[in-house]
Amino acid sequence: MRDWSPEQVAAAAGVRFAGPRPPARGDAPGPLRITIDSRDVRPGDLFVGLPGTRVDGGRFAGAALAAGAWGVLVAPEHAQGAPGSAPGSAAGVLLAAEDPLAALQVLARSWRRALRAQVVGITGSTGKTSTKDLLAAMLAQDRRVVATAQNLTTEIGLPLTILGAPAGTDALVLEMAMRGPGQIAELAAIAEPDVGVIVNVGPVHLELLGSLEAIAAAKVELLVDLSPGATAVLPAGEPLLDAHLRDDLRIVTFGPGGDVAELGGLELPFGSAHMRSNALAALAAARALGAEPSGRLEVALSAMRGQRIGLPGPVLVIDDCYNANPMSMRAALDDLAASASGRRVAVLGDMLELGPDEARFHAEIGAHAAQRGVDVLVTVGPLAMQMGLEFDGELHAVPHAAEAAELARELLRPGDTVLVKGSRGVGLEVVAQGLQAAAAKS
Repeated sequence: MRDWSPEQVAAAAGVRFAGPRPPARGDAPGPLRITIDSRDVRPGDLFVGLPGTRVDGGRFAGAALAAGAWGVLVAPEHAQGAPGSAPGSAAGVLLAAEDPLAALQVLARSWRRALRAQVVGITGSTGKTSTKDLLAAMLAQDRRVVATAQNLTTEIGLPLTILGAPAGTDALVLEMAMRGPGQIAELAAIAEPDVGVIVNVGPVHLELLGSLEAIAAAKVELLVDLSPGATAVLPAGEPLLDAHLRDDLRIVTFGPGGDVAELGGLELPFGSAHMRSNALAALAAARALGAEPSGRLEVALSAMRGQRIGLPGPVLVIDDCYNANPMSMRAALDDLAASASGRRVAVLGDMLELGPDEARFHAEIGAHAAQRGVDVLVTVGPLAMQMGLEFDGELHAVPHAAEAAELARELLRPGDTVLVKGSRGVGLEVVAQGLQAAAAKS
């Protein structure tokens, strides 16, 4: 976007100038970067002031311009009186929009089109972040790839990811989060994906959506606006998706019995069944873009998504505490059972937003932990206590993550493998962090 004039930026965002056009700065007239955090503004940035629940970011337009911003995109009331709005001043480009967030999204879609990069949208009840990481690593073998970073998966984060892609990007790999109907459709309208990947459909956000069928319908919003002939990558044998498929899409299935059931010449740095399934989904998407990855795949998983942390003792920590639902809990316990050489310890927190059947879902996880040979189970939170009803091994129940962190340090023995997993609201990262901190001091 550095080569775009202020007029081009305004047109691409569908906004108007709120002050006199300043002279171009330097060799190129456009912004270097887009940011929504006024504290993070650097010279050459375009600051977009978004209204929030507690404060309206547009109030900081003046501070952004004082920090050297190329310009600001804010609501009209914040553009009035900002430096540069008066005739004869030229502090920066002032752009006004009644809805700055909508303007940010339109600008992102315009930049996506200008890039001419291939775009993959990825959603699913679980595993979408790992699938994104795997696909980005596959495509990076011979392409310039930009993928969703951290948790930039929403109506704000996804546009920022697109706008952060430099000119010359070959592929965008975009993770799309969902909490309710219409949200995936909103993200897909911004990203305009060439390939849509649905990793799976499971009991996530049941409290909000009510049924697995409603969850499937929300996920399939990713496919609704795909162009005819585009590719939909779907799990093989998932009947919940059948009623939503379009005849004019190329359907590629992955997993046992699917079109992509083997990794071929691809070697993964991990062996769990759920990561293998995610890798098959990623491989199907890579092939849809004309890529054929091979050899050992070097992939850095996003934080708290199953990283294995070796500690003195030795003790192995599986840090998978970013989020949890019944599907991902079962997969993580299966991985613990398959990989642990010593005692299997599980620190499991509440799974949130599961609706009226939440007690049953938690009890079933306790039964699954017992079936998979977990030796020690620590439950964290009031819902997770239900896991203990169906668990017959060594059991401990604590109300909060802080108590779990202290207890885990006392329980672990040399040779143990400990899984730490729960819904984001439980905050179980303090357990993994506490174990690492204690090991560093020993």
